[in-house]
Amino acid sequence: MKDLAVGGAVQAAPGQGWTRDQQAEAAAAETVEATEKDALPTPLSQQEEEGRSLVEMIREAQEKAEAQREAMKLPKSSVRYGDAPLEAYARLARARSAADVNAASGYARRRLAQFKTALHTDSDNAAKIKAAINQLQKAVNRGEKKKRELTREHLTEVRRKKAAKEDRREKEQQLRQELRRRKSQRIIRESGYLREAEISDRLASHLTATQMELRQQAQELAAATSASLETAVQQYAAVEAAPAAPADAGFTGQA
Repeated sequence: MKDLAVGGAVQAAPGQGWTRDQQAEAAAAETVEATEKDALPTPLSQQEEEGRSLVEMIREAQEKAEAQREAMKLPKSSVRYGDAPLEAYARLARARSAADVNAASGYARRRLAQFKTALHTDSDNAAKIKAAINQLQKAVNRGEKKKRELTREHLTEVRRKKAAKEDRREKEQQLRQELRRRKSQRIIRESGYLREAEISDRLASHLTATQMELRQQAQELAAATSASLETAVQQYAAVEAAPAAPADAGFTGQA
């Protein structure tokens, strides 16, 4: 019985009865073990840190997407770019002299310079601006062509009057028909310019609307994907952070 009592006392106080060297070695071993436990991170803390990093990255991506959506909501330019080519062609069609044609071409050149500047400041309407620039440049070139046509028509009219004065009716009638044909062809071409400008503006407007819709859909998809990923990461981090139940929780160690 005494041996059992002594054994129990030794187990209760393992340091009793040891030499000083043994006690010092035991204390040093305990210190080293405690230091190693503090220095080495647990797998759980690493997982929590990775989960927080992912959440922060997703939050930053969502903030950028939100900023882009807010930028899309800003008031856009109210300039109707397609109206300028129509106005230039209308002025060109009304022109009856070289001076009138120069005035119409001057309007087209001024609008052309303005739209080239707008191309760098209004990127959302780039398709409309490019279409308008193309038509305005054509209006300038067609203005030069009309001046040549007006000059030929004027010379034909001078010849017709001369033939009428000389009483050359057949020649006068021939020149009259030629003059009528030239004017008719020019009027048909000028009305075609207006239709061309209108169709170009419609196509550019459709292209711009399609691009804006695709851009909006891409932003909404990116935002939805980011939100789903953030939810999944948060759920994963919550599961990993929860303390695991011991497998032998019901075992007491008693037979």
